[in-house]
Amino acid sequence: MRIVFPLKLVTIALSFVLAIGCFFWPTLPVSANNFAETIIAKVLSFSGDRPSNLGVKNGKLSSCPDSLNCVSSESTDADNQIAPLTYESTPEEAIAQLKEVLRAIDNAEIITAKDDYLYAEFTSKLMGFVDDVEFYLDREAEIIQVRSASRLGESDLGVNRQRIEDIRAKFNG
Repeated sequence: MRIVFPLKLVTIALSFVLAIGCFFWPTLPVSANNFAETIIAKVLSFSGDRPSNLGVKNGKLSSCPDSLNCVSSESTDADNQIAPLTYESTPEEAIAQLKEVLRAIDNAEIITAKDDYLYAEFTSKLMGFVDDVEFYLDREAEIIQVRSASRLGESDLGVNRQRIEDIRAKFNG
């Protein structure tokens, strides 16, 4: 005898399990918590495709799309504009320091590291959203241009801006 579960019943059961899991989430041991986060992120992965417009072209990072899920130090749009990183060391020391800051962030993975360019992917723990973050060492201006953009959605609720500000604080600290 074959039992078929209606989709509505399965949806309610899954919602109940997730609700209970969220209630007990903070009480899980750290190892179980990390394991659970990893499993949920893989199941509910919203990574999207890696953009084809990454990198430095004509001495500039790509501009932000027409949405509120991106910040860039090269943007002229007030909603997307953010200050570049500044440094007082040599350019080589600055890029090395920035690499160390990125390596210390749990959900960051450096994908490309060159003398004047860093590209990292940041993955959200629960849903697996991926944001693309770029840094371009502008030797002439003696600054590091930044760009942080979500792959999916229209808004990021300020996550990209806060990420760059957190990186700035660690970089300058």
